[in-house]
Amino acid sequence: MATATVTPLEEYLTTVYRPDREYIDGVIVERNLGERDHSTLQLELSVLLAALRRTLGIHVFPEQRVQVTRTRFRVPDICVVVGPKPTEQIFTRPPFLCVEVLSPDDRAGEVQERIDDYLAFGVSYVWVINPRSRRAYIHTTEGSREAKDGVLRTENPDIAVALADIFAEL
Repeated sequence: MATATVTPLEEYLTTVYRPDREYIDGVIVERNLGERDHSTLQLELSVLLAALRRTLGIHVFPEQRVQVTRTRFRVPDICVVVGPKPTEQIFTRPPFLCVEVLSPDDRAGEVQERIDDYLAFGVSYVWVINPRSRRAYIHTTEGSREAKDGVLRTENPDIAVALADIFAEL
């Protein structure tokens, strides 16, 4: 069984990774991305959410580092903040919404661990979108459900994004 190399937090914070990587309890974790479908969905959803910026008082950040615990840094594909625009370079307060677009190499246990980290940190909504199956899921502290009606939603503020709109470009 392979053992992971432990990296000091300061080294993670002062190193530039392309693409960015997560830091989980001393281990640098590569993110699965880089494929067209992933990139297209991330762009389409970012554009749709950004169009709601002024109306809903939200700010949209693709691939923003979020410190979910003292020793865990996640990099959601998209995060949305409600209220004033954050000034910190690495978010230490929970975003309202984190979005993960699945890649072929994503494993269920790893995705669930990400969801759990976000929700435990105080993120209100986590959306997980699968470009291959064209299905999406909404996770909150109250539970998880598939967006069977074809719409990803939040409340307070009320965000509604039709899956057909984000899948249209695939």
